Amino acid sequence: MDQTVFWNLELQIKPGKQEVLKSLAAEMSEATKANEPGAFNYEWNVSEDGTECHIFERYANSDALMIHLGNFQENFAGRFFEVLDIKKWVVYGHANDQ
Repeated sequence: MDQTVFWNLELQIKPGKQEVLKSLAAEMSEATKANEPGAFNYEWNVSEDGTECHIFERYANSDALMIHLGNFQENFAGRFFEVLDIKKWVVYGHANDQ
């Protein structure tokens, strides 16, 4: 049975934070790809006008997802929420209750 978990985040970029977002997205993407083998997809897209960001993430299973969330909380959450507000977060697949 397929255990993949994926989600799509729709985010509002806070005014004046576009340049900070570019460096943060690059840092987060590099860390995820280097340290999380269970992360299959980790894709950031910014709207042409620089006001919205969409992030698509796909993980092997809930355990891989929890590793990512732990790394996010420890290393990036504070800076992430200084730059972005969540508008919509849709989770698909077989996420556990955590």
